[in-house]
Amino acid sequence: MRTAIRVTAAAAMAAATTAAAAAIAATPAFASVSSPARADGDHAVFVQTDNTAGNRIVAYQRAADGTLSPAGSYATGGLGGILDGSVVDHTASQGSLGLDARHGLLYAVNAGSDTISVFAVHGDRLVRRQVLGSGGRFPVSVTVHGDLVYVLNARSGGSVQGYRVLGTALVPLPGSHRALGLDPTATPQFTTTPGQVAFTPDGSQLVVTTKGNGNDIDVFGVGAGGRLSATPVVNSEPGTVPFAISFDQFGHLVIAEAGTNAVSTFQLASSGTVSLLHRVATGQAATCWVLPVGSFLFASNAGTPSESRIASSPSGQLSLLGNTATGPGAVDAATAAGSGGRFLYVQTGGNGGVDEFSVAASGALTRIGAVTVPGAAGGEGIVAF
Repeated sequence: MRTAIRVTAAAAMAAATTAAAAAIAATPAFASVSSPARADGDHAVFVQTDNTAGNRIVAYQRAADGTLSPAGSYATGGLGGILDGSVVDHTASQGSLGLDARHGLLYAVNAGSDTISVFAVHGDRLVRRQVLGSGGRFPVSVTVHGDLVYVLNARSGGSVQGYRVLGTALVPLPGSHRALGLDPTATPQFTTTPGQVAFTPDGSQLVVTTKGNGNDIDVFGVGAGGRLSATPVVNSEPGTVPFAISFDQFGHLVIAEAGTNAVSTFQLASSGTVSLLHRVATGQAATCWVLPVGSFLFASNAGTPSESRIASSPSGQLSLLGNTATGPGAVDAATAAGSGGRFLYVQTGGNGGVDEFSVAASGALTRIGAVTVPGAAGGEGIVAF
């Protein structure tokens, strides 16, 4: 039984407008942050294999034209994992790699060994600094804001665990662990485990999606010292299977919904309640991941496979611009912030690859290349700068 405050989207329609848009405008992009993660001329894409024989981060150098070339491979010191029922998305999550611009660090989940790894980033090179427990079973997603890092664990009913960054290491934050209270026996696992954890742009709230295990958007308040409210506000979205979390440039909460094959925008109030603003169907299969790039949203559709191109607006209204074919099993994606959003990189879990696209001012995608990531079939987790 979940102990939480439960609300419906309809009941939340009177929620007040938040200052999230201003927070996004004030949040610096990766390229503008002074950190050891980026030297002049260094641009990279990092991809996680989630291999059960030994998880690795594969590095690629990003050329000025957006194309990728191999730059190294680094053991995480942990194991990848596979959720029951998954085919092209073994962790069935978004955000299993986290890039920390402020501290020049990369965080990776090791789902099969219940650990997380910390790497120092030097251009397209990595140095492993730490491997530590995730505070639960089967970590699948990580998020960072300032000196705070939270990890989402998917199995045993789900949980989140907090950490503080000290130098080039993470230290568990006492009193930060929160159980989600989901049904641990629900099947199949890949659609009934939580999908992502994400800070709001201002860091005042932490959002978790439960997918088919409740069809909820859970919102914790983040208090003094980085600890969470004792229980989340549980926003019920029946039948939608909320999967991935993003925020558009106007500050709206954006959710990719696997149950409706749609992308939705919500107003998120300071109370933790959400109000549905608009929903647009992609017309594709297995719409599970979503990424903002400027005024556009790009949603990955594993079943079709393709990238849906969507325009967002100040009111939260969404417009489907079209769909672009990808390699088999489109999953997680990343944009290179240092490129001004001119390039998009899409993981293809069916063949363990990365498709490379240029992004036009209209939001149109042009394929410019692809790479195969050794040992990464079914893997998830990609970041770029």
